[in-house]
Amino acid sequence: MNVFDWDNTIYRGDSTAGFIRYCLTKRPKSMLGLPRTAVCGLLFGLKLMPKLTFKRNLYHMFVYIDDMEELVEEFTSSHMDHVKQWYKDMQKEDDMVISASPEFLIGSFCRKLGIRYMMASVVDIHTGEYTGKNCHGEEKVRRLREQYPDAVIDSFYSDSYSDTPLAKEAKQAFLVKGDKLLPW
Repeated sequence: MNVFDWDNTIYRGDSTAGFIRYCLTKRPKSMLGLPRTAVCGLLFGLKLMPKLTFKRNLYHMFVYIDDMEELVEEFTSSHMDHVKQWYKDMQKEDDMVISASPEFLIGSFCRKLGIRYMMASVVDIHTGEYTGKNCHGEEKVRRLREQYPDAVIDSFYSDSYSDTPLAKEAKQAFLVKGDKLLPW
């Protein structure tokens, strides 16, 4: 199986940041969460707040959106052009995406692409609350081994060295820089 990170790997850009911007423009009521986000962003920037706490507070804006499921589908449908062509050209039936982005968002993209295997951060679509840990770094390996203990990773692709734990699990790994695939 081939395993892929999502943001800046298969997807051009950061899908979560794009979705947050989309929420703010398409559902202006979500702007009610901006003061909270600004304070938490400052605290995070000053290293006084952990990343997961900041993200949880950022996602709190979801409580102001009544039709989140529809909005997610609208966003992902309108952003399928962000999926990189090199991935489309090599996609296989047993590909897996493992991402730190919210599962509800990545899952929507994966369903549209026909990717059946996916793991991501479990975030409540209505409250922004996390269920468990952020799916990042070593957590990606832990979840993979928990769900698929015998999985063999033929190739792994990511834009970030924070994914080195997964890269070490693969027979071969590639660093994705734009549309270029470089040896890890």
